[in-house]
Amino acid sequence: MATPTTVVDHTVAPPVRGGYYLAGNADPTADLVGGNFRSLTQYRSLADGYVFPGYDKAWLLKLGRAGIALNMVLELKHYGTTNPGAQTFTVDGVTWSVPAPSMTIQQRPGTTWPRAYGYGQVLAGQCDGLLARALSQYRTMGFGVNIQLASELDTDHEFGTTESGVSYPWAGSDARAVQALTYVVNWFRSRGLPAGTTFSVGAGGFDRACYRRTHPEALMSRLDFLQWNVYATDPGHTALGRFRRTKDWAVADLGPVALSRPVLVAEWGVQVAAFPDQAAWIATVPPALAQLNAERGPRIVRANYFNSGWGTLSPKPAGLAALRAAYATRPFG
Repeated sequence: MATPTTVVDHTVAPPVRGGYYLAGNADPTADLVGGNFRSLTQYRSLADGYVFPGYDKAWLLKLGRAGIALNMVLELKHYGTTNPGAQTFTVDGVTWSVPAPSMTIQQRPGTTWPRAYGYGQVLAGQCDGLLARALSQYRTMGFGVNIQLASELDTDHEFGTTESGVSYPWAGSDARAVQALTYVVNWFRSRGLPAGTTFSVGAGGFDRACYRRTHPEALMSRLDFLQWNVYATDPGHTALGRFRRTKDWAVADLGPVALSRPVLVAEWGVQVAAFPDQAAWIATVPPALAQLNAERGPRIVRANYFNSGWGTLSPKPAGLAALRAAYATRPFG
């Protein structure tokens, strides 16, 4: 006699990692006490001689070894050193010479345009020494991190770029960046990397066409995460709407490889000028992410609050209390 059976076939997704960034790449250890903080963002320029873990940042090693997932943003943008020109240095017995950065980015009218190593320089192998230095330092850390290439390509390219006197429009800059960052990912992947190393490419996610251009399937096949940043800067901005915006573009525009990747939100925040009660807005984030992750499309797996700039917590104690409460709530808790 046959016995009826019920088979339930499902998987339980792990909690979203709630994370943090403190202005100036500062030590956030004190702010993390008492909260379910499980992720952290940091920013490094490849021009800096101390990429991993960073100058005077032994605390970063402690946090990483304690199980906090690190998102290390590596930028071609030139900062972290007082030397604006060429560099010569030795890495593991090999001497490298790297020319001065030849590109300007973030060319907003009326501002000083930051310098960066050019996409042409990368493709010509002129920045291999910078990559070798970063990799040598990374191997000493003892654990894997996510390497996010660029902070926000859309912010870098919105007003075009200029390399070695040649100007490139936004779309052309996006195309050149995809080529250069593919080179960088392949360069790293062709060498021995610590276990658990993953890669992503940074985007603010505020322009649909740019997001599509910078996430072709060929590049996404080399990456492990989708990424975008999320800010509430207008009283009409809801958590659901802000986190949903770029996800909807991804679902509509990107290919199957891209959509198979989980999402790492390297920055999210709420501007106190738009929302004086930041804590109330932060409290709406857990249900928003729970709803989005139940819908079709890539799942958000990390979300790191950006306690700087637009996201500066004011007053800080109330903001941190709100983050602790949010990260103790499903889908974080």
